[in-house]
Amino acid sequence: MGKLTVRALRAVLGVVLLGTGLVQALMAWTLASGNDPEDGTLPLTALRLITILGMVSVQVAVVCVWKLVTMVRRGTVFSHAAFRYVDGVIGAITGAALVWFAVTAVNTPGQREDPGVTVIMAGIGVAVLGVALLVLVLRTLLAQAVARDAEAARMQAELDVVI
Repeated sequence: MGKLTVRALRAVLGVVLLGTGLVQALMAWTLASGNDPEDGTLPLTALRLITILGMVSVQVAVVCVWKLVTMVRRGTVFSHAAFRYVDGVIGAITGAALVWFAVTAVNTPGQREDPGVTVIMAGIGVAVLGVALLVLVLRTLLAQAVARDAEAARMQAELDVVI
């Protein structure tokens, strides 16, 4: 991965981290201050809490991707240490899907006249879970690559002994 690509990706990740932190702070301030411009009904409060949790899942994914990019840049991504960060991304995506399902559940009573919106929202949640499964497949490919790398290192060591 080139330096420009790494810098661009880190810039995007930094902006996302800053943006999610700002959204969390504003949501927490709105909840704590009692200066809610809305009427303070349960669905709005629940949606604000759910938004804060959703931002946490995005932040976890961003930090894990940052660590993986660092490992790629150093050439150490094909190691067992990478699994911790890939698992973090899988967990964050799964958490985001669960948060989305919570948003869908809170929003459902307001969609009685048009239940199609709820079905579409549920479909989006299933699609997000599909992304988590896709990353799980990529984790399996990483495991195979790590095993092959270890095997190649072992064979190289044997060859060095013979020579």
